[in-house]
Amino acid sequence: MAGSRQAGDAFKDKYGPWAVITGASDGIGRAIAREIAARGLNVVLVARRRERLEALAREIETAHHVSAKFVAADLAALGAGAALLTEMDDLDIGLLAACAGFGTAGRALDIPIADELSMIDVNCRAAFEMTRLCADRFAARGHGGIILMSSIVAFQGAPNAANYAATKAYIQALAEGLRPDLAHAGIDVIASAPGPVASGFATRAGMAMGKADTPETVAIETIAALGSKATVRPGLMGKLLGGSLATLPRFGRTIVMGSIMKGMTKHHDR
Repeated sequence: MAGSRQAGDAFKDKYGPWAVITGASDGIGRAIAREIAARGLNVVLVARRRERLEALAREIETAHHVSAKFVAADLAALGAGAALLTEMDDLDIGLLAACAGFGTAGRALDIPIADELSMIDVNCRAAFEMTRLCADRFAARGHGGIILMSSIVAFQGAPNAANYAATKAYIQALAEGLRPDLAHAGIDVIASAPGPVASGFATRAGMAMGKADTPETVAIETIAALGSKATVRPGLMGKLLGGSLATLPRFGRTIVMGSIMKGMTKHHDR
């Protein structure tokens, strides 16, 4: 018990007292917010759906006896990240979990280009904006942490999810590059690259999941690896798929990933 308390105190000392979690209203973002609060940090919950954020904030305060604020914001809007952090000038933020994002699935020519461009805005531009602005603040205080949500599709092309995979490849490369860049400033960076996860994400993307890991598993393993790994593959499916794909050349991984994504989106053809 004493060791657990000491670990919790070390986490709070390095990444507290406040954490910002984007995409906190559902899925992995919500699970990460709960896990961070369970480790004793106050949280700022960010997403578009105010009513969900308000309910989660009440739940977290009751369950974990920390403070929970929430901001309803659409990070696809230009400058939304800067405006969001301006609202938090009075908070000593030490951890960012950039979980906001969505996917599209299906044949590339069947997906509206507006949806694809909006996905780039949220998954890439907004994630970078929040990361850079928070990194500036963390560097000034001498320590902090950044969690970026990659994916198993980040390591090769993914037919039937081509643009989504490209946005996750950007996040993976960003995290890998930033980790050594920011280490001198005391900032830990990790990319979390799960496989299929049972959440509202799949519903929005129009994907039918078979076997999938839970958001809670992803959250626990991701936060546990922060500070010790550059990339974590949380969940059983993430490890199994990641390990099996790693033995193939890149073109082979693309073929296999295309087959997996076709299976998840075959209902589109009905």
